[in-house]
Amino acid sequence: MVQSRRLFFCIVILVFLSFFFSLTKGSTFVPFSALFTAEQSIILQLRLTRTAAAFVSGGLLALAGSLMQLLLQNPLADPYALGISGGAAVFTLFLMILGVNEQWLLPGAWTGSLFAMLCIFLLARKHRWHAHTLLLSGIALACGFSACVSFLLLFSANPGLHGMLFWLAGDLNAAHFPWLEAIILSVCYGLCALLSRGLNLLTRGEQTARALGLPLQRYQILLYLLSSLCTAAAVSLIGCIGFIGLLVPHFTRQFTGYDQRVSLPAAVLLGGGLLVCADTFTRTVFAPQQIPVGIVIAMLGVPAFIWVLQK
Repeated sequence: MVQSRRLFFCIVILVFLSFFFSLTKGSTFVPFSALFTAEQSIILQLRLTRTAAAFVSGGLLALAGSLMQLLLQNPLADPYALGISGGAAVFTLFLMILGVNEQWLLPGAWTGSLFAMLCIFLLARKHRWHAHTLLLSGIALACGFSACVSFLLLFSANPGLHGMLFWLAGDLNAAHFPWLEAIILSVCYGLCALLSRGLNLLTRGEQTARALGLPLQRYQILLYLLSSLCTAAAVSLIGCIGFIGLLVPHFTRQFTGYDQRVSLPAAVLLGGGLLVCADTFTRTVFAPQQIPVGIVIAMLGVPAFIWVLQK
């Protein structure tokens, strides 16, 4: 318990520091005193929106990864590797090419993520939805969705093609203030907090959870829907970003254990703070050039994943 409190304190400090540097750092340094000057629009309209979008998206991806790893009982499960992000990206990109109104992108992304998850379970039904079969089916689907994305981009005559490429790589330049996405994150986490005792039983394995009286199928359907919705919300907001849903839950479990009452909020905070830090890094180091934040996350995620494998 003491270690968990220390971890939460460190994560909260990280989040506050990430917000502070994100609002002040960039191509130019803007102090908080600028809120009372003509430069306040830089903080309030540009950087605050971008910072909030990064934090909410990182929290959504970390929560989705935690729920998927719990659902599949596999620490390698995450929205990106399983093709859930890819399914959401294909449907969203298709709507963008058609010129559909922005308000329909989130429903389209959720449809894509649900479709991807449904395909994974259908492909693995012959082996009674074994965790390894589900994971391999997801990896195969991820490759297929990647090919679909390439096909759509190759034959698209949309003048906004360059912006679509940035969005696919994880772009925060055109992100809006995430009112709806923040509500989705709050509702999904609230449901998980209410059902944390059942989720803790699920961490012991399906057979043990069923023997202890847990309505396993209801919990699986709930995790299926919540993880898909979180992934869709993040993808529709900033595009496809990998490794957060894979590494953040793994790191939080190492320090907090398998108690979902502690590991889930820690994952949400850490995922959001990590993405804010990565975005601040891209705006500061590469200024005035803008690169997608997904590239930086991948550059950090690959060595971090290799380090985890070596432990």
